[in-house]
Amino acid sequence: MKTSSIYVIKYSFVLFGLVWLNREGNFKSLVQPAYTSLKLPIHLDGIKIFQAFLKSEFSDENLEFWAVCEDYKKIRCSFRMSFKAKKIFKLYIRAEAPREINIDHKTRELIRSNMKVPSMVCFDDAQKIVYGLMEKDSYPRFLRSDVYRTLLDSTPPSRTL
Repeated sequence: MKTSSIYVIKYSFVLFGLVWLNREGNFKSLVQPAYTSLKLPIHLDGIKIFQAFLKSEFSDENLEFWAVCEDYKKIRCSFRMSFKAKKIFKLYIRAEAPREINIDHKTRELIRSNMKVPSMVCFDDAQKIVYGLMEKDSYPRFLRSDVYRTLLDSTPPSRTL
């Protein structure tokens, strides 16, 4: 199931303090400090705004790939895992893929080798690289963007308990 250009995840996960929840098929977000020390306001549209920002910078494939990998790790059936791994490889990993992510040749070849017997961790190295790229590059730019500043201005101040 796809929503816009991001894969909808079956379970909750956290990325840069943006928490995606999909319990009833709804796509929600909650912005809280998580993996990083970044302090972000609570906002229901945080994920969609970050995704739109990445799309405007022609790098939304990174977030999409990261989310698809999180979904992939939930697969327990080896047949489904093999099928899904091939789809992920064709769409994001192989050279000249339609949504090719920026990874080094060594990682690409390691994944190609892992594809012989796909496992839950066969995309982990690429996922870590993509996460690092977003954490060090895209996300800090997002925090400095007019889009994010508008988001902050539209968020009511949080209450301290």
